[in-house]
Amino acid sequence: MNIDLHTHMKLSKKTYFDETYFNTMVTEALANDLNAIALTEHFNTLRFSDIYDSLDKHFPYESDHYNANGLKIFPGLEVDIAETGHILLIGARESVRAMRHHLEPFTEPDHFVPFKQLLDWADELNMIKIGAHPYRDSTPLHHLDRDLLSRLDAFDLNGKDLYVQGQDQLVQNVSRLADELSLPIVGGSDTHHFLQYGSVYSTFPEPIATMTDLKSAIKATNQQVHISPCLKTKVKSAILMKKMLKSSVRV
Repeated sequence: MNIDLHTHMKLSKKTYFDETYFNTMVTEALANDLNAIALTEHFNTLRFSDIYDSLDKHFPYESDHYNANGLKIFPGLEVDIAETGHILLIGARESVRAMRHHLEPFTEPDHFVPFKQLLDWADELNMIKIGAHPYRDSTPLHHLDRDLLSRLDAFDLNGKDLYVQGQDQLVQNVSRLADELSLPIVGGSDTHHFLQYGSVYSTFPEPIATMTDLKSAIKATNQQVHISPCLKTKVKSAILMKKMLKSSVRV
């Protein structure tokens, strides 16, 4: 079962959620052999609640995921922390809405939530916690307190960073950090445009339906991270297309 564990369904934080764009993303995710995605939209994106209001209106939700025309969508969000860095949280839709409510006072850069507070809330809400792009220059995680990092469930091998930093160096860095903390690595494209789907994702040997299944499968470490031989083309095309589209839409 192929799952992309870091995806976005909006072109950028400042654009409105668009159902037509969303449906195109779903179609293209399936066309890239993905069976499921974690929808980890930025927590401080414009009108965050519009996303889950729309999903609740148009798609069935059962066993902790939406079924969007055959694509399983696990709810989630991507959160900035005060120490600098991004954390991916994946959970039941009620947990995602509750977490977003907790974070309402922490949406601005000079008031992002402390890492420990976010971890405590995520544990209370039984959410999966993934350290996003731990070696990105602008939002690194690798320097943070080891006791806090060890509370994560996995680290993200990130499609955009594989393109920017090079596959060999990034895989080496993330693997070293993951080994140090005895944590697994999962694949996430970090896409805002469908051309980036399939650049990197995790393949699990068994079907996954519930959040418990997903958390257990990540911890079992018997998944494989698949990196497309076309990653550079996929990510570069998506970056260029995103730039063109952003210049043509009202933000």
